[in-house]
Amino acid sequence: ARRGAVLALGRLAGYLSNRVLGCALVNNDRGVRTLAESGIRKLWMRVGTPTQQRRLAAIVEQNDNKEFEQAAEVAGILIQDAPWIAEVWFQRGKSYFHLGQYESAVRDCHQALEINAYHFMAASIMGQSYLLQNDPVAALEAFRRALRLNPSMEEVRAQVIHLQRTLKG
Repeated sequence: ARRGAVLALGRLAGYLSNRVLGCALVNNDRGVRTLAESGIRKLWMRVGTPTQQRRLAAIVEQNDNKEFEQAAEVAGILIQDAPWIAEVWFQRGKSYFHLGQYESAVRDCHQALEINAYHFMAASIMGQSYLLQNDPVAALEAFRRALRLNPSMEEVRAQVIHLQRTLKG
């Protein structure tokens, strides 16, 4: 029943179900967690007007196609229009990360997390950005946050273990 409910929310629900899906990311049932992760990412794309959603989808596509400068520019325009859409902040932060602008990536991912406290991907990019800025303590904190939000992130878990060992030494 939980799997069915999470699947339905992920496919059909609006942003008001963000908290429910966010909580499902830490469910004891792996199937629920997997469906919640997929569903919440789709839900984040359904925020805003249809025009804003199309613009956001174009930004995601640009990032997927490694057109990071263009994605950052278009995201900036959409942020001016709809600063309350966390996914736009994350996508611009992701663009900045790939452009090597780590401070800007951290700033935008932090803003995404301020708007959407369940945005585990923003916490992960923050951790990677801090790591590349040679700030392992901040990186560890950001990676831990990502894991608290989504414990299924195995690459992040490996980073946490590595950083903990490094910082102990």
